[in-house]
Amino acid sequence: MNAIDKIYSNTFGISFFWKKDTHNIMTKVQLVFRDIGFLLTLSELKDFSDSCAVTIQSQCCADCKDPQHCRSLLLRTPSDKIDLAVSRHELDQIQELINETIFKVELKNWIQNLCLN
Repeated sequence: MNAIDKIYSNTFGISFFWKKDTHNIMTKVQLVFRDIGFLLTLSELKDFSDSCAVTIQSQCCADCKDPQHCRSLLLRTPSDKIDLAVSRHELDQIQELINETIFKVELKNWIQNLCLN
């Protein structure tokens, strides 16, 4: 773990910067959950968060016996060719991971810009 600077983690995933890229304020964030890694810009993270919000409005199957754990929700990812089948519980965890990452990255950028002035 010496090669990364952790941004945020929860029980579902982790976000971090690669240490070799920390000198650049526009560095991409590595977001890893469910054995999948995304290397995203801040703008892409915000789009992904918006996709989570849209998916939250979706409903599970009408006759679903366990809507919290049924993977019947389709989450659009920042890649146009990849969508993920997720449960409501997973979606909540993914959204928390993304939103906390956005907050911490924006805070870091704000502090770095403040120190430059």
